[in-house]
Amino acid sequence: GLAGGGGSCGEVEYGLETRKGDGMGGRTSYNNNYLGERQFWPIWQELKRRKAVVYTHPLLSACCRNPFEWLLPSAIEFSTDTTRTIASMLFTGTVNRCQDIRWIRSHSGGTMPCLLSRFTRQETVMQDKAKLVLPDGVLAEVKRFYYDTAQAHHEGAMAALRALIPTSQIMFGSDFPFRKSEDARIGLGQRSFTSAEREAIARGNALRIRPALRTD
Repeated sequence: GLAGGGGSCGEVEYGLETRKGDGMGGRTSYNNNYLGERQFWPIWQELKRRKAVVYTHPLLSACCRNPFEWLLPSAIEFSTDTTRTIASMLFTGTVNRCQDIRWIRSHSGGTMPCLLSRFTRQETVMQDKAKLVLPDGVLAEVKRFYYDTAQAHHEGAMAALRALIPTSQIMFGSDFPFRKSEDARIGLGQRSFTSAEREAIARGNALRIRPALRTD
């Protein structure tokens, strides 16, 4: 896990050096702590030094319990928590300080693609501070992320994501065992990708950032 200081840095070394892992995974938040907060900076510095791949996945955040007992928390809160942690990492300068980390955002970035104008508005409100934490701007940083397609392969999600980023940043994801991989395969099959783009999403983009997976 990513929560905790020195212990987590030790786990990074163990996972990537001893166990020869391809990357690290963690939650979008731990209690009410989001990943741009200072307590996580030593972990990101260690992962930056190793030019690691880092994947984050949401769970139900401590800040915002689902108000509807009849609605699955994953229906709204999970994607929203992904957006919260993206904002946390952008506006604290965490992403800018860790350019060598390859970040994978689950569920096509949650609700972030639909809220980008609010992010750019925040950048304007921050004025000179934004130039320090986001010298290249919000959109440039968003375009550097990678995004999986789990539970967000329908037309609305894909159209919003593709309006912001190139296909080179999209990676196949299924959310198994919560959803079948076939769901994502069928959903993506209904989108207007070229054959080359489909190959990149299914395999090529992952191999580019995780060369240990190559078999050729």
